[in-house]
Amino acid sequence: MDVRAAIAAERRELADLLDTLTPEQWDAPSLCAGWRVREVAAHMSLGFRSSLPRTAAELLKARGSLHRMTDRCARRDAAALAPAALAAALREHAHHPWTPPVGGYRGALGHDVVHGLDITVPLGLDRRVPADRLRILLDSLTPRGTRFFGAALDGVALHADDLDWTYGTGSPLRGSAQDLLLVAFGRKLPPGRLRGEPQARFAAA
Repeated sequence: MDVRAAIAAERRELADLLDTLTPEQWDAPSLCAGWRVREVAAHMSLGFRSSLPRTAAELLKARGSLHRMTDRCARRDAAALAPAALAAALREHAHHPWTPPVGGYRGALGHDVVHGLDITVPLGLDRRVPADRLRILLDSLTPRGTRFFGAALDGVALHADDLDWTYGTGSPLRGSAQDLLLVAFGRKLPPGRLRGEPQARFAAA
């Protein structure tokens, strides 16, 4: 599948989903620690709405910390922009060529897919990411990449229930492909979504 077409489709579908959320859902916690749904949505569109010079200035204000910069910008924009504007930013920039600092277009797809799941999973929404998009991301996983996102996968083998896909060696951890993608991106999941001896390591408190 063409990665840029997958990115555009993911952004349009997520924008449509965001348009259906209630005010209470916009203010609900996401899988990103300390962020509500609205902060995640604001973060997802930052690269479209902010020029390179402005982003560089924000990074300088954050004393070079990308984490501090993204957190401050997400909170600022979530407070300033209405939900409809946040959804529209994704839809209107479906074909925007933004990519994260590492990973190229696959990294951009991972950014959109994982942050979309950061929203839908804790809200209990049964959105299934299409298998072809998941395949692009799952088949691109590397030990270096999973460590970058803080995933502690040493001694763990990921086994998808719904795709013919495994990753790693060790004690089996089973679940849906998209839940295992979240694990590989360092997320803690609500209890009951994973199976296997290591599941407690990857469950939210």
